[in-house]
Amino acid sequence: MRDLLDRPLRDLRISVTDRCNLRCRYCMPREAFGADHAFMARAELLSFEEIARLARLLAAQGVRKLRLTGGEPLLRRQLERLVEMLAGIEGIEDLALTTNGLLLAGRARSLAQAGLRRVTVSLDALDPVSLRSISDTPISPARVLAGIDAAVAAGLAPVKVNMVVRRGCNEDAVLAMAERFRHRGPVVRFIEYMDVGSTNGWRREEVLAAAEIRALIEARWPLQPLAPTRPGEVATRYRYRDGAGEIGLIHAVSAPFCASCSRARLSADGQLFTCLFARRGHDLRALLRGGASDGEIARRLRAIWTRRDDRYSAERAHAALDGSAGTSRSRPAKVEMSYIGG
Repeated sequence: MRDLLDRPLRDLRISVTDRCNLRCRYCMPREAFGADHAFMARAELLSFEEIARLARLLAAQGVRKLRLTGGEPLLRRQLERLVEMLAGIEGIEDLALTTNGLLLAGRARSLAQAGLRRVTVSLDALDPVSLRSISDTPISPARVLAGIDAAVAAGLAPVKVNMVVRRGCNEDAVLAMAERFRHRGPVVRFIEYMDVGSTNGWRREEVLAAAEIRALIEARWPLQPLAPTRPGEVATRYRYRDGAGEIGLIHAVSAPFCASCSRARLSADGQLFTCLFARRGHDLRALLRGGASDGEIARRLRAIWTRRDDRYSAERAHAALDGSAGTSRSRPAKVEMSYIGG
């Protein structure tokens, strides 16, 4: 099953909730997601059975990797039950989870026992003051690090640690993050600040390009490029020449990888999105709850993907060259990252 640009569908990111216990400024700024924000009601969320049904139908059409996201997915009750259901689907080769790590220490072992294979933890600074400023929440990095350690102990390896790097905010934490995880196993992935959604006030001048991040690290610890582990991999990989492990750079702004994108995203209320930067989704919940057969849903899924021509990041890069790119506030509204699952 290939889209109009000949890209296969191989990866499905599944949001299980739009709620989060942080208010990171690049994702869920408190000004837009305050105490009066209306999150989804329980009845609006897809049930575990509905999620598993869609995953099974997509696996039959080529999806091989599933990733659970949010919001913060560990806020969804009994998530281990969903993990067990998804792990048993024929054709699924990888089942992963992205989390902010705050609840991971107490759940890592039960998730692994249910069939989760890997985990990615978001951590944007090691300094408590910086982390509290970025997350706009009084949290301690020690709590996140405990979750990472628990994931390693539970065998959810290799653990990946995602750091969104924003110029003027936390670029001074890059070396500390790299140093913290050298020789320890977890792979840090440094992510360019992206214009996902429309509420984070994104400005291009706040993007610290992957090449700059690499230069910061390489000035201290020489790096060597590594080959991709699979087609469509979003991170460019490097190993430390001294054998201390590896890092990844995700450069969706400075060097877009739209041409190899094989991902779809399912929101917690059953909207299927074919791009992280989409403005609208495709309603699958109505089909699930309207009595549609597996065959009808499978045909709808095929129709959605085979008509896909999304290449937002490449178009953004082109717009930057001709000077028409602007800020997030000057472009049409896009779906928020906390809703689509990052």
